Amino acid sequence: MKISANEEYGLRCLVQLARAEVDAESLTLNQIADREGLSVANAGKLMWVLVKAGLVQSQRGANGGYTLARSASDIRLSEVIRILDEDTVDRFCKTHTGVLDACIHTSDCGIRPVIVGLHEIVQNALSEITLAELIGSEENVDARLHQIQKLQMRTVQSSSFSLPSSRRGTSRRAT
Repeated sequence: MKISANEEYGLRCLVQLARAEVDAESLTLNQIADREGLSVANAGKLMWVLVKAGLVQSQRGANGGYTLARSASDIRLSEVIRILDEDTVDRFCKTHTGVLDACIHTSDCGIRPVIVGLHEIVQNALSEITLAELIGSEENVDARLHQIQKLQMRTVQSSSFSLPSSRRGTSRRAT
């Protein structure tokens, strides 16, 4: 899975707003753009998308600016990526057709389940992380990711298929 520039920059804008939330501040478009090294036009486009999606609210006027619409601890990264994602998994096969109008593997494809499965793994991990967790140190975020990864590995291992004890170690012979 690739993170697009839109996803990264949008997430970085949201992290700025999460930091401002701690101090009960709002940020202007210029402040967000300056803090993230973005053009005002690009930051404006991202903020428009985030406002429209309901993650951010804007207020006009002298004391206006942008704030998170909900607490940073209530915003999951899976939601952010879903809003900013330009190439969703359901559109993947339609956007990777080569020079043809449609993919030649639409009826039976061994690649599709891999892509869908990887997307689900990433979405599940992102759904465990909140925007508030990203304003901590890199070390803390890294530790949180490793914690999530261990939990997911335990879940996969406990839900894996096993044969009943009466069938283990026996082979079926053709008669």
